[in-house]
Amino acid sequence: MSTDIRIKKGISIKLKGEANKVIKDAPRSQIYSIHPSDLPGIVPKLLVKEGAKVQAGDPIFYSKTNDQLQVVSPVSGTIGEIVRGEKRRILEIQIQADSKEVYKDFSRKDPNNLTSDEIKKHLLASGCWPFIKQRPYDIVANPADEPRDIFISAYASAPLSTDVEFALKDREKDFQAGVDALAKITAGKVHLGIEKNSTSYFSQIKNVDIHKISGPHPAGNVGILIHHVKPINAGEKIWVIAPQDVALIGKLFSTGQFDAGRVIALSGTGIKEPQYYKITQGANLSNFLKDKLEGDNNRIINGDVLTGIKITAQGDLGFYQDCLTVIPEGNKYRLFGWLPFVDNNIPSLSKTSFSWLRKNKPQAVDTNLNGEERAFVVTGEMEKVFPMDIYPMQLLKACLANDIEKMENLGIYEVAPEDFAVIDFANTSKIEAQDIIRQGLDLMIKEVG
Repeated sequence: MSTDIRIKKGISIKLKGEANKVIKDAPRSQIYSIHPSDLPGIVPKLLVKEGAKVQAGDPIFYSKTNDQLQVVSPVSGTIGEIVRGEKRRILEIQIQADSKEVYKDFSRKDPNNLTSDEIKKHLLASGCWPFIKQRPYDIVANPADEPRDIFISAYASAPLSTDVEFALKDREKDFQAGVDALAKITAGKVHLGIEKNSTSYFSQIKNVDIHKISGPHPAGNVGILIHHVKPINAGEKIWVIAPQDVALIGKLFSTGQFDAGRVIALSGTGIKEPQYYKITQGANLSNFLKDKLEGDNNRIINGDVLTGIKITAQGDLGFYQDCLTVIPEGNKYRLFGWLPFVDNNIPSLSKTSFSWLRKNKPQAVDTNLNGEERAFVVTGEMEKVFPMDIYPMQLLKACLANDIEKMENLGIYEVAPEDFAVIDFANTSKIEAQDIIRQGLDLMIKEVG
């Protein structure tokens, strides 16, 4: 079954520095790290101590609230430093990698011959479960729940994001096996969103309902797909998973190994030669980025420019990330930058910026906010770029006021922070909409559950 979805609201942001369609192997890092803060909804309880030997797939910690939820080592090696913060909170677990990978054997299985419970147990034991996230709340899914449906978006519409079809071009069997496994753990359907003009094997995948999407960003967000296919009703739970993680699950069943390798786009004008790399989850980036940066005044972003997290050159690849973006820091301000024709070709919805005259040409950007935080007033800007039947400004205000009843009525259960990334870009108030939504979701978890 295939349906077409056309998104009209949003904005396509074309930036310079797109990754060339070439894939190289990244050098093996000496240190890999797991950051529990990357996994919303999991409070870690350690299973290992410093100096312990682990194989790729060995459990490192589990969730205090559900001991079935395990996070495993992405590589084989020795547990290094366990970094703690206030009240001994675990911030990072470092793993000193072996020179050659040794995998824990989970045995090969055919998902078509397994029951739903058997597949869940296999995903939990292998550490693949944390890749499955739940809506509402955008947290790691609870295996005790049964989702109404499972959604996958293979259309990346964010600027400088990874081309999913290119990254997974040779992994059709893995992707199909992953879909077959996911189809067994829901009583509903698996929905796959792809770009309307896609010519890849995604349009031939079985066991899914395929939805062809067109339109500006955030058309590729899985939340937008859910909203336009079958929105979440009160009391329902939906699971979502990224395409590369679907292939990771498929490879687990076909090989019996937890292989945390993935293809990422290294892009942005801060990179000398933007292109794709094969790299392993949690890899330390210091050696990887060495000699690749253009200049020494850059912002390194774990993810894309709209939703990513700022890190240093000594940071690590995030748990869910499939791209790294590097753009210049915006710490050089323009004198009278508001004046027309004065170095004012920055991407913007405002007509005071003349980028609209060349909107079809990629533009160079930096991290400058071009203004300070201002009054949060009604302007209509948010509604122009938000393709959901939700009032975004009113929902943000309800989150700021901690008004749970209004948050529920205004659609908090349908959204995730990434759905508000275009609002961060477009609104002139310079508010952190994604952060406000995340705090609102955390409040709902605490008060409503």
